[in-house]
Amino acid sequence: MNKIAIIGAGSCGTALAIALGRGRHPHRLSLWVHSSDVLASLRSRRENAIYLPGIRVPDEIAVTGDMSEALSGASMVLGAMPSAHARAVYAAMLPHIDARAAAEMIFVSATKGLEHDSLARMSEVIREVIAPRFAPRVAVLSGPSFALEIARGDPTAVVIASTHADAAAAVQEEFSGPTLRLYTNPDVAGVEIGGAVKNVIAIAAGVCAGLGLGNNTIAALVTRGLAEMTRLAVALGGCRDTLAGLAGLGDLVLTATGSLSRNRSIGVELGKGRPLVEILSGMRMVAEGIGTTAATLALARRHAVEMPITEQMYAVLDEGRAPAEAIRELMERRLKKE
Repeated sequence: MNKIAIIGAGSCGTALAIALGRGRHPHRLSLWVHSSDVLASLRSRRENAIYLPGIRVPDEIAVTGDMSEALSGASMVLGAMPSAHARAVYAAMLPHIDARAAAEMIFVSATKGLEHDSLARMSEVIREVIAPRFAPRVAVLSGPSFALEIARGDPTAVVIASTHADAAAAVQEEFSGPTLRLYTNPDVAGVEIGGAVKNVIAIAAGVCAGLGLGNNTIAALVTRGLAEMTRLAVALGGCRDTLAGLAGLGDLVLTATGSLSRNRSIGVELGKGRPLVEILSGMRMVAEGIGTTAATLALARRHAVEMPITEQMYAVLDEGRAPAEAIRELMERRLKKE
């Protein structure tokens, strides 16, 4: 049996570990846990009571806080950590990866975000960290997928993207099962931008809901948000068609309208007038859109891409602009063709 190491035991990593246990092929699965309270919960009750309460983690999934133990013998490494910690976690993996086996390993990123300072996508972070020792095969997993629904076995379809066709095909074969279906795509940039930027638009959709605005507004926001995502992806070498698929439109619709969306929920509270600091103080789970908004806007300006919704969300999140004022600014922009 192939071994898959899942690095990160938040809601996403835990749910994917559970889903992989249902795959069409038997696996050895290890789940690396950073937080001591999460590790204690998983070991004592086989439940991630912090991030995924009420869902049993099968006994077959080995739970560990030891990175060496998690990675030993793994042919695939699935990273499911927050983007803010990705570089440090991948760097922590390096001493525990056997260089002789590394050429056959596949690194799969399930993190949907951009690195704040460098503006790097997660596949770029992996290469920058690992490439000095060996040339990694990297793939990106993204698409419309709430962790709770993956964990409980709701049918879910996502995308696995890699410039290495053999790596994408291998992950597709190993990860797919009765409740998780993967489609391959060579467009890594498009898939990553879709997964990251949809969180920004989801916050904006939540703001509209919090302000009490109706379906007309949400439909316009999602449509124009998709246009922004597409422009940026294409500027970075991505394909327009990718953003019309699961990793773009699919993920955007889910995150902008679904009640399980953390990013949308933050937007709702902002629209109701709650300060961001107060909202975040009551959350343990990471909402990637908060940090990704500033990084997305910086990346857009670097590539001369117009992203007015992202610009207004940055003004709300980082500059204290009133949500209603941000909506007014969007509506009163210079008139133009679609």
